[in-house]
Amino acid sequence: MACKVQKKILLRRKLHILRVLTNSYSAKRTTVAKSTVLCIYKLKLALETVKREYENLLATRREYISLLNHVKDNKDVKIEKVREGTFMVRVTCEKGSDKLVAILEAFEEMCLNVQQARVSCQNGFSLEAIAVAADHTLDVTDVTVALLKAIGKEDHEKDSQKFDNSCNL
Repeated sequence: MACKVQKKILLRRKLHILRVLTNSYSAKRTTVAKSTVLCIYKLKLALETVKREYENLLATRREYISLLNHVKDNKDVKIEKVREGTFMVRVTCEKGSDKLVAILEAFEEMCLNVQQARVSCQNGFSLEAIAVAADHTLDVTDVTVALLKAIGKEDHEKDSQKFDNSCNL
């Protein structure tokens, strides 16, 4: 007898919980069950909508990242002539193999002596240097073309120039 009473109390509690969760104020079990099924169906639809939106956001993110990777051509060389034969060199490009070595070899080919330099590889490769030319006939465009060639960027505006390996000391 006590077992039946406990089962009825337990059933009433469960029905009360379902009524509260589904906002159903009916006393009938069938009506509460129908509203529960309806509520579960609505939740399922809402979950599918959220999943679709999440997948769309992921696709948009992937597309955005791929566009950034294609646009990311950040090879940049800026040369300023400080005084006759002295250049302030700023180079920025993506990280890669032997960029510093290639730049230093280009300096050597043009007979430029590096007085001071600062190199960073945190967000790509960047170099700032003060270089003095042994030959004062070098121009900013000559240095720019050589450094662009050294870091691997083709200069379509001018033909590639070759420099003498002889230094006038």
